[in-house]
Amino acid sequence: MSRAKRRNWLHFLLASAIALFVAATGCAKKENAPEVQVEVQAAHPTQGPIAAHITSDAVLAPLAQAAIAPKISAPVKKFYVQRGSRVKAGELLATLENSDLTAAVLDNEGSYTAAKAVYEASTRAQVPEDYQKAELDFAQAKANLDLNQSIVNSRKQLFADGAIPGRDLDTATAALVQVQAAYDTAKKHLESMKSVSHEAALKEAQGQLASAKGKYMGAEAQASYSEIHSPINGVVTDRPLFAGETAAAGTPLLTVMDTSAMLAKIHISQLLGQRLQVGDAASITVSGVDDSIPAKVSLISPALDPGSTTVEVWLRIENKNGMLKAGAPVHASISSKTIQSALKVPVAAILTAQDGSKSVMVIGADGIAHKKPVEAGIQDGGEMQITNGLSQSDLVINEGAYGLDDGTKVKVAAPSGEDKPSAGKGGDDQ
Repeated sequence: MSRAKRRNWLHFLLASAIALFVAATGCAKKENAPEVQVEVQAAHPTQGPIAAHITSDAVLAPLAQAAIAPKISAPVKKFYVQRGSRVKAGELLATLENSDLTAAVLDNEGSYTAAKAVYEASTRAQVPEDYQKAELDFAQAKANLDLNQSIVNSRKQLFADGAIPGRDLDTATAALVQVQAAYDTAKKHLESMKSVSHEAALKEAQGQLASAKGKYMGAEAQASYSEIHSPINGVVTDRPLFAGETAAAGTPLLTVMDTSAMLAKIHISQLLGQRLQVGDAASITVSGVDDSIPAKVSLISPALDPGSTTVEVWLRIENKNGMLKAGAPVHASISSKTIQSALKVPVAAILTAQDGSKSVMVIGADGIAHKKPVEAGIQDGGEMQITNGLSQSDLVINEGAYGLDDGTKVKVAAPSGEDKPSAGKGGDDQ
């Protein structure tokens, strides 16, 4: 064999030996490699009450608010309160200069007093006297008529007997005609006093009195506008002017808020609004306050907001200690529905697919993780209700299920704060 062939043969044998050694070493490593296990945390589903919560951001508003603006323009004479002063409904807060208005009240009061005197005179003296005079004139006219009628009758008899000339009869007849005319006039005047004049005189006197009274009341009202009273119980939150400055009509002079309770006004969808009732429990969280503050639903708007087509809901929060301030931003949460016996798992255990379907990873008896489709219900914070697809005996992976393949070998790790894992510990708490 030539030297070249011998060299090639040695190279071939060496390569084959190396290949066999590598293959043998690889098989040994493969046979001796330990099985891979993923460490997860798991627990059995719990059963108990769960409540649906509606959350929203809001800004606190006072229970009642009054921006008090004067009805007249005048300099401020005196303030009786400062910012932060607690006031009661009807309490005097400030007075404006009112010397001219006080003078107008006195002037109109005098006119009103004079009108009352005229009315008294008209109803108790003048009108009755005129009526009595008309009655007296009528009685005299009737007496004269009766007298002259008897004279005419007697002279007619004497003339028929030829005892008196015809001239005497004519004179008596002419006098009777005059007396009859006077009687008719007196009668019409009396009837007029009864039906028209007496009533008209009373109405005229009443009208003058009412006019004078109206002017007097108007002057009093103008003077009263110079006194600024609080319409509600509360605390003074704004007082932009000082004594001596001119208060303009229609411009707020003081602002009073009732902060004994606060309102958080939120807007939610119509569907969520239908789940609520007045009196439902709620809570708010405020920046800087560790604990949540209880609240209650006090109003649910009967109509949708035309702009956003949402329902406005008011939450009432008691504020007797004055801790809450108007205008503070808060986060509100309302308990709208409670299920007393619900199967619950942590929200972290829920896997949501792109199509919206939900599932969990459960650990079988062989320690293999399997994906299990479920139907979810109410979510309350970190817990989710499972309505279908899961039982209380299932061991659900609460942490580490994300990205885990179906069929993966898993190992249940001990929860933080524990020394050793206990796969069944979650079920023992039931």
